Formats: sequence, C-alpha cells, structure tokens
Amino acid sequence: MAKVLMINGSPKKGGCTFTALTEVGKGLADYAVAYEIMHIGTQPISGCIDCGGCRKEGAQGCVLPDSGIVRECIKRIEAADGLVVGSPVYFASANGSLVSLLDRVFFGSDHFAGKPAAAVVSARRAGTTAALDQLHKYFMLAEMPVVTSSYWNMVHGFNPEQVAQDAEGLQTMRNLGRNMGWLIRSIEAGRNSGVEPPATEYGSFTNFIS
Repeated sequence: MAKVLMINGSPKKGGCTFTALTEVGKGLADYAVAYEIMHIGTQPISGCIDCGGCRKEGAQGCVLPDSGIVRECIKRIEAADGLVVGSPVYFASANGSLVSLLDRVFFGSDHFAGKPAAAVVSARRAGTTAALDQLHKYFMLAEMPVVTSSYWNMVHGFNPEQVAQDAEGLQTMRNLGRNMGWLIRSIEAGRNSGVEPPATEYGSFTNFIS
C-alpha cells in the first residue's frame, strides 16, 4: 500500500500543525494512500556544520552526535511514496528545529527525487506564505514534485479548536491530500506501464569566480 510520511515540525504533538496534517490524511484516504506522522519532539536539533561526514565513503548519514533523528527521518522518507512537512510559523518562518533537521536530512541523501512533496503551515494570523516558500525550496532542490492545493497550504488558529473552525483551511488540506494521492497513483500507473523517471544529468559544478 502506498504511504506518505508526514513530519510534524511543531513541538506540540497534538496541536494546530497536527490537526492540519490529519486533515491532509483524510484526502489521501480517498486514493487509498496511508500515512504516518513523525513528530520531531522538543529536544534541540543542531544545525548542519558542513563537516562533510555524511558524504564520506562508508558513511551512513549524518555523523553529528544527535544524528539519530536525522538518520531515522532519511530512512522514513526513502521508504515512503510521498512527503508532507508541517510547521508552525515563527517570525514568518518555519520552526528552527525543523529547519535544522531538514538542512541535514536533505544534505545527507540523494534518494528523494520523484517523490511528491508538500508543505503545510499553521499560524495564528500571518507569516504563512513566507514559511511555505522556505519549506518548498527543499523539495525543489531535491527534484521532488511539489503538490499544490486549492489555496496556499495553510490553516489559521491559536489552538486546535480554532483551527477546526477554519473551514477553508481544512478544505485546502483535504484537497492537498487528494492531489497528492492522485499524483502518487499516477506515478505508480506510469511505472507499471514502463514509464521510468528521467535520469538526472551530472558533471557540471561551477561558480562565478574566475
């Protein structure tokens, strides 16, 4: 059965971001796509220090002391058919712990290409589009098709009870889930018909210093 990994980037396990993610799950169910939610928790996650350890021969992902959650996240994304990243909005950006995690996850794996991905954000009022833009860039650099919805992927509310009253926001989440489910099934059908994803061209690595 096809499955989507959802990352709950909020320190609150059952809060507004969780509410949005579970609503996306309702849309996925319409296409018989399952999901699991990975909660990053409240423990500090350090940022990438560009040590290059994850790229060395024989390395199995991040080598920093707190690499357990990074390796687990990479493992789950690689095993999933799609990815949804959810975050609360802090100062018009995603949660810092989530950003630190994603920096290390996306630097530490080259095996996400072709997996549909989407970001959802939760805010009391503003800063949502900036946070969405921030999160979408991870997917775009990793060759992951970015899934859209009927509006920007956001919900509003100070707590889950208020989010539950955001009818358009929840509708947007369900439409997002359906769009992702449809795309996952379409990719599956294409591969079953012999249509393989394109091979990425490598070789050029330039800068602008002469």
